[in-house]
Amino acid sequence: MATSKRGTWTTIRRIAASDRISGLIMLGFALAGLLLANLPFTAHAFEQLENFRIAIPHTNIDMGLGHWVQDGLLTVFFLTVGLELKQELTTGSLSNPKAAAVPMLCAVGGMLAPPVLFIGVISLFAAAGSGQLVIASGTSFSFAQMSNGWAVPTATDIAFSLAVLALFAKALPGSIRAFLMTLATVDDLLAIILIAVFFSSVNAWYWFLGIAVCALVWYFLVRMRKVPWLAVAIVGVLAWVMMFEAGVHPTLAGVLVGLLTPAHERFGEKTPRAERYADKLQPFSALLALPIFAIGVHFESLTLALFVSPVVVAVMVALVVGKPLGIMTTAWLSTHVGGLKMAKGLRVRDMFPAACACGIGFTVSFLIASLAYQDAELSAEARFGVLVGSMVAAVISGILLSHQSKRFELEDGTKHKHHTGDEDAMNEVETVLEDGTVVVSQIIGTHQEQ
Repeated sequence: MATSKRGTWTTIRRIAASDRISGLIMLGFALAGLLLANLPFTAHAFEQLENFRIAIPHTNIDMGLGHWVQDGLLTVFFLTVGLELKQELTTGSLSNPKAAAVPMLCAVGGMLAPPVLFIGVISLFAAAGSGQLVIASGTSFSFAQMSNGWAVPTATDIAFSLAVLALFAKALPGSIRAFLMTLATVDDLLAIILIAVFFSSVNAWYWFLGIAVCALVWYFLVRMRKVPWLAVAIVGVLAWVMMFEAGVHPTLAGVLVGLLTPAHERFGEKTPRAERYADKLQPFSALLALPIFAIGVHFESLTLALFVSPVVVAVMVALVVGKPLGIMTTAWLSTHVGGLKMAKGLRVRDMFPAACACGIGFTVSFLIASLAYQDAELSAEARFGVLVGSMVAAVISGILLSHQSKRFELEDGTKHKHHTGDEDAMNEVETVLEDGTVVVSQIIGTHQEQ
């Protein structure tokens, strides 16, 4: 029985670790949730479930189940992100800023261009509609109200983008995957900063003192030879509660404690604790927290009018066009003007398919959409724009990556052929006879394939 349980858990961890499978599972849950939340015979049940309220006594925390998923369950995802960030900053791709300079700058460029396009598209709709912006449900909003969603298309979903890479780019060099991984990791960090700065309303100062105490206690607890997990769990929950009371989005408590976890081996351990904890949390994050969070984008009416809604079009354009535009422009400027260098063997244009994959904004974009808009219908349409825009970006990047992968595979085959020809030429021996005749003989059977 114990062996069977270990085998099942190993299988679950393997599935969660697969970018391809976990990404498809989350997409499947999002599409199923979109369908079930808008079918006549299931929509009411979804709405009741989402509004079912749960409160914590002696606190100001009293939220519907939908908000508990968004603010509570999603903390598991952000804790995993925090642990992975700490590992990358300590021993991974971000530990050498000079080597990672180009993808780090590209992450910044990829977050600056989408808001510009988003505001530009909203402005065009506002000019065409005499200043009023009408969404699919028929409700009108002002330009100022709708432009609050400028941050929605700024984030890249690292799991989905790597899933597309795994599905369509099997023959690409590892340097492209490393570039995308570094870019998406920095993108996550910038998105966390963006949420903390623009979508937090600071309350009483003493809550921040409580957060600092929790952080300090966590720092020491996770560095003990034998970690007291009950105490760690209590401190983590207290940090989350204090983040909520302080007016900071509570999911950032996961990032904070994740960044305070040691990323070097201690007490003779084979792997760093941050890496080990992230691996253990991955199944809960990829197969539980994210799929449940993706469920239930509800609309008053699911019609074709959604596809021409100003906020949907703006989000789609910002993700599909803005992300690759910002990344490629920054890559070109940083290498041709700034004097920085790409990874060996890569050119700026080689990054275009991967840059298109960065237009897949899912988890964090969904979260920002719910934070940016107070109106439920406007928030739902923004999330619909994220879903459709991400799918379009995935299809475009999938096609481009597939062609690029075939080209690299062909080039590798050609190089191997030339290499084999050179070896065969080396096996030819020239002999000059007494009358001056040159005899070329070839030694057969000396070349062996490894």
